[in-house]
Amino acid sequence: MSPRALLTILAVAPVLAATGACAPMRGFNGYVVDRDLLAGIQPGIDNRESVLRTLGKPTFQSQFDGGDNWYYVSRNTGQRAFRTPRATAASNVRVRFDAAGNVVAVDRTGMEQVASINPSDEKTPTLGRERSFFEEIFGGIGQVGSGLGGTSAPTNTGGQP
Repeated sequence: MSPRALLTILAVAPVLAATGACAPMRGFNGYVVDRDLLAGIQPGIDNRESVLRTLGKPTFQSQFDGGDNWYYVSRNTGQRAFRTPRATAASNVRVRFDAAGNVVAVDRTGMEQVASINPSDEKTPTLGRERSFFEEIFGGIGQVGSGLGGTSAPTNTGGQP
């Protein structure tokens, strides 16, 4: 092999290895939705037991209405090297029950329900006065045991523990 070909291989090999590491990674979390089974759930016909046998245990149940809503949630994610994973697809299935436990409705949503939340700053605003760096460090000196916000230890009076 000629020295020029060897130098070309040595120059191209790291570039190929680096671009191979940039391949997207895909992930899946949650309930695997079977469209045929989901289509088999009929309002007015099915109840909690039949939904449990057909779809299985829900991802979670509603907490505030006595568990009358069951949710089956899934999410597909994609990630490139050194980046935060992002949702590429989502499926949220809600099965609503009446008080007797019969299916009232089956609702399905997708990515339109996924919210992107970006904090505005890296510090949380608080009420009260703003203290400087040195006031934060040295502001507590001399306040221990002075009665300025500290609690005193209980005293034993009357011989009882």
